[in-house]
Amino acid sequence: MNFFSQIYQHRELLLELVKREIKARYKQSILGYAWVVLVPLINLGVLTIVFSFLLRIPTGDIPYPIFLFTALVPWTFTGNSISSATGSLVANSTLITKIYLPREIFPIAAVIAKMVDLVLSAVILVLFLIFFHVQLHITLFWIPIIFLFQVLLVLGVSFILSAMNVFFRDVENVLGVFLTVWMYLTPVIYPPEFIPGQFRPIFNLNPMMGVINAYRNVVLHGVSPPWQSFLYATLFSLGIFIVGYLFFKNRERFFADVI
Repeated sequence: MNFFSQIYQHRELLLELVKREIKARYKQSILGYAWVVLVPLINLGVLTIVFSFLLRIPTGDIPYPIFLFTALVPWTFTGNSISSATGSLVANSTLITKIYLPREIFPIAAVIAKMVDLVLSAVILVLFLIFFHVQLHITLFWIPIIFLFQVLLVLGVSFILSAMNVFFRDVENVLGVFLTVWMYLTPVIYPPEFIPGQFRPIFNLNPMMGVINAYRNVVLHGVSPPWQSFLYATLFSLGIFIVGYLFFKNRERFFADVI
């Protein structure tokens, strides 16, 4: 596939863009990379207080902080990656107008840079699992497979939104609202059993529902991903990746003129 050959040919440039993205994010920050850990922990603390002590969402034998953090880590990666990738073309407008290179390398670099944050957050999650005496299961081998399709979903959405943002800068402005709504339509802070039966067919159209449920199944319950929702999520992710990439390449020839 031309996509993979282009990325391989420009792998050194991709690596430099990733390094630049990581360095620039915390260049003038006092706490630096500590924010990668602090932000999800602050979100975890606030949501735990609200939904564990005030609204009291039942999660069975699983402590609510663990129930929440297992979903919050992958969701944060999804939201932050799409947010960063959406503005990546505009942020690199100088390079786009001066030299030719595959434009898709910019949103890809933004997504890869967020994987560094994901790894650090995942380490904190593992420490939480140990602290709360949550048993680790052999089903953890599913995680790379789940993550692969999650990345395809993120890249597909990022291709579409980053290309649209070149022509309509409103995309970046409304993205925060879109991601907030998407999170609340995904069982991150609540179990899927909370969704009323008449609305479940609509919620099931959300591919992140299958992804989040898959992570919770393999990490917390030691069982395989829920086949129906996860199969839908994998097919949707693959489809949106292909559609997003084709859409991106179709609009790519206009980027230098518009940006």
